[in-house]
Amino acid sequence: MGDSFRDQLLEDNRFLKADRRLDTDIVDKLILQLNRIYPQILTDKEATKFRDLDVPTSLRLAELLTHLQGKGDEACREFYRALHLHVEDVYFSLPTRLRLRDASTPLTPSLYQQRYVLNDRDPLFFLSCFSVAVGMAILYYYSESKLTGGYRALGMAALGLGKKAQEVLIWYTEKPLKNQ
Repeated sequence: MGDSFRDQLLEDNRFLKADRRLDTDIVDKLILQLNRIYPQILTDKEATKFRDLDVPTSLRLAELLTHLQGKGDEACREFYRALHLHVEDVYFSLPTRLRLRDASTPLTPSLYQQRYVLNDRDPLFFLSCFSVAVGMAILYYYSESKLTGGYRALGMAALGLGKKAQEVLIWYTEKPLKNQ
């Protein structure tokens, strides 16, 4: 994060003032959060001033933001923390948060593509491969018990396979026939 929280608040200032989701109740919650947990940032006297209901909420919020910027980076950071705690949807729609999220977005798709390169076939392909393997295992098991035709079936299974696999399976099926 290259920007300080003070710079970020300066950038988000216009958005926060215009956002209708920051109503009187939310602004009061933010002020109370800053006052109770961080009295060094917002004293009781300052909190009372910013909670004055005779002043419109948009004006109180603008004064609060200016006051926090004057207090420094730590005060601005705590404001963001309170905003995140009480109004998460506003916090994540701030221009600085959107910019940070957009900056990290290009890395995400490439990570997923690298991660699943081997998984580009559909599930039917894997099911058919598994079925062939199970079928061959069953044929092998029953052919060992000297059932007639087991070797022939194993030889027939070789028809759809590659040249090397065909040679091995045909060789395996011919060997017992020579012994008989």
